[in-house]
Amino acid sequence: MTADADATWLPPAGDDWLACATQPLPSDQASTWVVTPGSGASVTFVGTARDHAGDRTGVHLLEYEAYDEQVVPVLAVVAAATRARFPEVARIVLWHRTGSLQVTEAAVVVAVSSPHRDAAFEAARWAIDEVKATAPIWKREHWADGHDDWGRCDHRAGHDVAGLHRPEVVAS
Repeated sequence: MTADADATWLPPAGDDWLACATQPLPSDQASTWVVTPGSGASVTFVGTARDHAGDRTGVHLLEYEAYDEQVVPVLAVVAAATRARFPEVARIVLWHRTGSLQVTEAAVVVAVSSPHRDAAFEAARWAIDEVKATAPIWKREHWADGHDDWGRCDHRAGHDVAGLHRPEVVAS
């Protein structure tokens, strides 16, 4: 699902809820939706825009850019690979935000449910790492001193997930 500024957050018919959206991510809705009658555990990870990068402080705005038509298929590959690695997973949410984000706004939401907590924790951790490594999303940090820097959301060049190889991206 690609969600634009006019879209509402309606749950899908299946067990994977995937989105690249320009509007704020409703993490509480993700947390609620992943729970099923057979799920004894659910884990929700919310990655937020922060005021620093590495040891440098002063980030006051982040911009994320992506081609939705490329991101959502990658999220689908990550969801399928997560299910292959953790077959007990019941539902998965993989959402990423694009556009301008203020510090503390949610940039990414990953939610996973399963019958037991170990699988939910491990699957959520694995899924967020794969989203960051494979989704073609670029981040621009705006600094208080007027500078800005573009970069890839993760720097594991050539990372391969479930047979999907992405070429190395060099930030300009």
